[in-house]
Amino acid sequence: MSLSVLPRRGFIAVGLGLVFALAACGGGAETAPAADGSPAASPPAAGPWTFTDDRGKKIETPKRPTRVVAQVGAAAALWDFGVRPIAVFGPHKLKDGGKDAQVGDVDITKVESIGNVWDEFNVEKYISLQPELLISGMYTDDALWYVPEKSASTIEQVAPTLGVRLVGKPLPQVIEKYGEIAAALGADLDAPEVTAAKARFDAASKALVTPEAKGLKVLVMAGGPESLWVVNPDDHADVRYFKELGLDVVVPEKVDEAGFWQTLSWENADTYKADVILVDARTQSMQVEEMKKKPTFAALPAVKAGQVYPWHAEERYSYQGYADVLEKLRADLAKAKKL
Repeated sequence: MSLSVLPRRGFIAVGLGLVFALAACGGGAETAPAADGSPAASPPAAGPWTFTDDRGKKIETPKRPTRVVAQVGAAAALWDFGVRPIAVFGPHKLKDGGKDAQVGDVDITKVESIGNVWDEFNVEKYISLQPELLISGMYTDDALWYVPEKSASTIEQVAPTLGVRLVGKPLPQVIEKYGEIAAALGADLDAPEVTAAKARFDAASKALVTPEAKGLKVLVMAGGPESLWVVNPDDHADVRYFKELGLDVVVPEKVDEAGFWQTLSWENADTYKADVILVDARTQSMQVEEMKKKPTFAALPAVKAGQVYPWHAEERYSYQGYADVLEKLRADLAKAKKL
């Protein structure tokens, strides 16, 4: 989850007449085929399409959607399963023009952008794309991640929306849900790339916690200018999975009212003892070198020992994405020692 939100300029109100006029114009062009050797969705099936999302909402369309718009996390997961969205929103392009890690293997030169930061969603451009389905994850209640609250009602009337719950479920179940969505959109889950990725994920899961790694106390956190946040494993599917696999993850004693974290001042950075610290590596979070300027953080045994490694928060929920995460985490833990 984002640790802070920076409101951007307000959006121009879009009249419903414009919504329906644009939605009625033009044909539904098919999703672009894969050009990178990865599995691609099959041609649209004839007849109506239905799917029930994690809100219990039954989505019904006259045919299988091909013009899919997705929040970057959802887009990245679906891309790995063979679905090619036409547009994305959420962090996907860095200031230098490079690709944000959160968008995974999505080719950002081949998709439209309707927003790159929190609270940025170009409603007019979204309508002009004539979308047939919007897909996003959900962290709290039924709120779609990165869909601005002020524009949500208009966005909902342009095309059906599909929500994937990212909290309260084991990591494999979240990945399986994206696989289910991809299959419903025409992807082949038996494609060699998908089955190979699942085999990697399964192997990496079994190999993560060695006897040496089991003896390490691991703190997972993120930082900001005034505070640091200690992860509550139950509210983060990936950290919960690390713990289920046998990693000794710090569980905060007092979780914030909204869940997900315990907020601490930097003065209390030593509240929990740890041999290894995993730090949120997202671009919007404070980076380790900045954290080291905080004396209390720099003094922590794990920091002094150089046992601080990246935590890939908001990694794409696919077998490819988390095979990479688990393999890299195992390699990092192999370098660490009990302090």
